[in-house]
Amino acid sequence: MPPPPARHRFRLSGGTTLSYLTAGDRAAPALLLLHGFPSSAQTFRHIIPALAERTHVVAPDLPGFGESDVLAAPSFAAFSAAIAELLDHLGIGPRYIYLHDFGAPVGIDIAMRAPRDVLGLIIQNANTHESGFDENWAATRAFWSDPTPQNEAAATSHLTLEGTRNQYVGNVPPDIAARIPASVWEEDWRVMQLPGRIETQRALIRDYGTYAAKFGAIARYLTEHQPPALMLWGRHDAFFNLAETLSWMQALPRMEAHILDAGHFLLETSGDVAAELIARFIDRESVPVEGLRQRKGHRLTLATS
Repeated sequence: MPPPPARHRFRLSGGTTLSYLTAGDRAAPALLLLHGFPSSAQTFRHIIPALAERTHVVAPDLPGFGESDVLAAPSFAAFSAAIAELLDHLGIGPRYIYLHDFGAPVGIDIAMRAPRDVLGLIIQNANTHESGFDENWAATRAFWSDPTPQNEAAATSHLTLEGTRNQYVGNVPPDIAARIPASVWEEDWRVMQLPGRIETQRALIRDYGTYAAKFGAIARYLTEHQPPALMLWGRHDAFFNLAETLSWMQALPRMEAHILDAGHFLLETSGDVAAELIARFIDRESVPVEGLRQRKGHRLTLATS
């Protein structure tokens, strides 16, 4: 087994600090793990050890999450710029990108800016289509179109301890929910009480509307580039409609898709299954390339379909 993940801190050009985990051999294919709300890189704790056996894992805490500092003007564009700066700092070229929840706007932007560097997408309860929105998004969409204080209050009403808990166990069958320790959401809520964190969450809820407005451009990217992809989806997700899975499969008809008996945070209860599926996907898609754009000692890989 490889050594446990190492925690690092990187000072961004804007002056704030980004915290991130790394694991595995730097010569192996890179795997960028992007978490969602309200978590951090710790959401990947169940799969990093197995994946570090075959990849160089980079798992940042997004700004204002986990141990990373808040940004003065948080937005998904600012987040993707921060992660891109980290990747440049680490000399990461071609990479697999794991998309989950709020990590999707960040990872998709990175993918679209450098499509040739995308070895594959791993899609886990991540929305890029209108089909992912159901009636539960009504208050949020009203806020996007009319950002009054009243609409903001309704759209951000989940920024509570109970709302944080529901990210993990909302709509999840009791026997599955019972396997998720309360310490996970309690830690998320503790972090959200730190200075600037709730303000970051409010800003991201508002900015998610900007991301949704890019769905057409995202669809064109997926159609044109057809990146290799693996979908892992918790079918009891209370936030993204299950119809979103069909939209992904229509956009990427060669994508491997698995619908699991889990919730929005499926790695909490299906980590072993997810790690095995991801490892198999990476083993299949990664082919060593000799003498191609060698940089900083990395063994580059070429995604094949």
